[in-house]
Amino acid sequence: MTLVGRQPEIRRVLEVIEADRGGSRMLLLLGEAGAGKTSLVAAAADHARGSGWAVLTCQGSEAESQQSFASLHQLLLPVLPEAGTLAEHLRRALESAVGITPADGQPDPTLLRVAVLTLLTGVSRRRPVLLAVDDVQHCDRDSLDVLGFVARRISAEDVSVLVAARGQTPPEGVAGNLPTLLLGPLTEQAAAELMNAQPHPPTGRTRIDVLQQSGGNPLAIIELCRAARTGGPGGLPGGGLPGGGLPQTERIQQMYAARLRGLPEITQRLILYAAASEYEDLATIMAAAGAGPDLAVWAPAEDAGLVTVVEGRIAFRHPLARAGSYHGAPAYLRQRAHRDLAAVLTADPARRAWHLAAACVGQDESVAAALEDTAELAERRGGFFAAARALERSAECSPAPADRARRYAKALRAANNAGDPSWVRELYGKVTALTRDPDLLGVAACGAGLALSLFGHQREAFQVLMSALEPDQPRDGMTVLALVSNMHAVAFQAGLPEIRRPIVAILEGIDADCRDTPYPELRAAETADGVRAATLAGADPTTAPELLRQIRLRPNPPEPQDDVAEMTRLLTFGAVAWYADESDLCVEFLRQAYAMLAAYGSMGSAAPSLATMGSALIDTGRWAEADEHLETTATLAAVHKLKHLEIDVEALRTTLRALRGEPAVMPAPPDWMGVGLEENRATHARLLRAAGIAAAAAGDFDGAFRHMRLLFEEDGAPLHYVLSHPVIADLAAAAQRTGRQEEAARIVAAVGAALGPRPTTRMTLILHHAAALTGDPKDAEHHFRLATVNPAGEQWPLARAQARLHYAQWLRRKRRPLDARPLLATALESFTRLGAIGLAEEARGELRASGVATAPAPADPLAGLTTQQRQIVRLAAQGLRNREIAEQLMLSPRTVSSHLYNVYPKLGVSSRNQLRALLGDL
Repeated sequence: MTLVGRQPEIRRVLEVIEADRGGSRMLLLLGEAGAGKTSLVAAAADHARGSGWAVLTCQGSEAESQQSFASLHQLLLPVLPEAGTLAEHLRRALESAVGITPADGQPDPTLLRVAVLTLLTGVSRRRPVLLAVDDVQHCDRDSLDVLGFVARRISAEDVSVLVAARGQTPPEGVAGNLPTLLLGPLTEQAAAELMNAQPHPPTGRTRIDVLQQSGGNPLAIIELCRAARTGGPGGLPGGGLPGGGLPQTERIQQMYAARLRGLPEITQRLILYAAASEYEDLATIMAAAGAGPDLAVWAPAEDAGLVTVVEGRIAFRHPLARAGSYHGAPAYLRQRAHRDLAAVLTADPARRAWHLAAACVGQDESVAAALEDTAELAERRGGFFAAARALERSAECSPAPADRARRYAKALRAANNAGDPSWVRELYGKVTALTRDPDLLGVAACGAGLALSLFGHQREAFQVLMSALEPDQPRDGMTVLALVSNMHAVAFQAGLPEIRRPIVAILEGIDADCRDTPYPELRAAETADGVRAATLAGADPTTAPELLRQIRLRPNPPEPQDDVAEMTRLLTFGAVAWYADESDLCVEFLRQAYAMLAAYGSMGSAAPSLATMGSALIDTGRWAEADEHLETTATLAAVHKLKHLEIDVEALRTTLRALRGEPAVMPAPPDWMGVGLEENRATHARLLRAAGIAAAAAGDFDGAFRHMRLLFEEDGAPLHYVLSHPVIADLAAAAQRTGRQEEAARIVAAVGAALGPRPTTRMTLILHHAAALTGDPKDAEHHFRLATVNPAGEQWPLARAQARLHYAQWLRRKRRPLDARPLLATALESFTRLGAIGLAEEARGELRASGVATAPAPADPLAGLTTQQRQIVRLAAQGLRNREIAEQLMLSPRTVSSHLYNVYPKLGVSSRNQLRALLGDL
């Protein structure tokens, strides 16, 4: 069974189908139209057929809902020939009910129910039976009465019952106490995967529009992808597809045409005005449509299931209803709707400008200027994505090519901040086709270079960035700084010396004048200095500790900075801390930056730092937070198709699983080939480290050494100038287990020489640890002590605990068990706290061997959950509903629902009551 994003639901369905006799073998699937109920029922039926089951299916039909026993006839049709095995009175009751024989009056309800029960029991004794009923809300009531009777009495037989209904509550005629599975919207990552599976998935802005508008509804994703292919975005406003850029197809229109035609004229008008709006409230829509204050005009649309009116807002019941309602109206009526909406939005210049642009035919400088002027407001209200949309539409409305190029360049900057590299590349092509201005080309190249890097094309990214610097540099010094800063990001991901080489020289030649810069956030000295420091540290990591010292000596800005300036400052300070091996400080800076970016709805320019943050969280022992961070990063990578970031996430997840003692399967080689590892050495290094740690955790120390040895050339030069060095202690441990200490010692010496006379505290500890394992045996204890006594090493709890474990093992070999015991006890406590089960067991075994009895640590059922998941679980166990949990944690109800769907199988529960019981035992 393969349905995108429905793995927990599939597991739940299979559990019900394959449950033992006497257990619960009934399940009611609920969900809105297009949620995937029919696909899940069909997949379950296919699975059962493949296992040799008798599968009896029925799909309710509104046209047959008034015909007695129509659904029962459809369900039993394959086994009706076996009715001849029934007793005569039962056979007659069944055959007359389904119309096979003439009825002698009204069928006896009791005889019919017993007949169906007896028939199914007989079939189930030859092979298991699955009863699968879809769209049960449209089944006739007589059939439902019979099925309810059978379901209540057949639990002792080999029969499973799967029922699906539209909505979020059991329909009339279906027992309210049936075990229920609610199909919520797909997660953002799963929605992106489903979009990628379509024949022609959209790209750029349209891709994000489809994801936002579909709301995670699988049918809406499929239909809107088809519509984007055939119709393309119309470039209308609304900040999203409906009423503004929503692709249309005749198929979408037809889905709602009949319901729309049946509405009164004033209600149709209101529906159109609501569809043309995205942010407008009920009062604004009614004023624009001239409908007056009487809400009764909405009643026909509510009765038709098109919209709901609640809390002063209009909500369309299905993502496709809005598109069908908007595009089902003639163009002149759509234009009038936007003009009327603009007329009443005098107090909201941003939304007024959008509606004027929607009504605009061709180009209009006044509309273009209005949209440009409101882009900053749009950014504060809707984030970077909204600002980029406004600026792109402003450019489209611009009559003059120079203004069009300038506005496209500003849109590109905003799209880059929004973290949408595909859209950035589209806008880059538009800018370069319109202008040769070096400053505009510099802005465009800055975004395009980062976009190419995120797609894994590091050499091409470097060429684009250099093309904006040679032969004519931008006149604005801050544009040059932005270009070289992004070159540093490319250099880190690539790990290629030729990309790092020109960075320092370009930095030294930058003119500090920034009065007219298109990068206003760099006007703040603290931010510009932070960008310079991060860029220099990335080009030469040995300078990072001194650069960080200078940063820490500077006072904080006296006044609150612009948000973008502050986010940039925090990101760059986090980068300097990372290069300086101050992992705790790196995490703190990046946390603050990410919290601010989240308010703008995008990780934006933080994308290159996401894998770094994941590594820092693992190194500092924040594993639950790392899980949550990697989940967020995986979603971003899936949404924007960032292949190397997807692989980075899988490598870090594999590392975590191996450290926890869980089965750790590396990404398959075809996945590795999704990006050129030769020009993405950072990703290659993470993969090799993950493979090495996974092999060591499985006891394959030969494999561990082989993988980690590839992080260095034959002469000890690192594969990656930053990420290779911290692995030498793990390499040394594998070398000791396989008798390759001499080979590893050469690598350790080469790393020590490369880091110079003053390596960072972390690398000093790692070098001592590695030297103790591979160096001169006479010096081993000296190095072990230096690797374990410095208090600063406590910020890397895993590395410190491993050093203590290896030191204790050395002491035991030297017949000094009493000296080993305190080291082992401390290491065991660290491993247990981290959740490193395999290493904890190794330490526990060493402790027993040294003469200390140990007890197994109690398991925490919530230990495998992220911080956010634990918060959600505890609130759900207290009886809070999803919306109440969402309000407390400042999340969307959709996110809460998705987390609970994923958490239930991990905890072995299927309801809030079971969750409450589980947590009550803790």
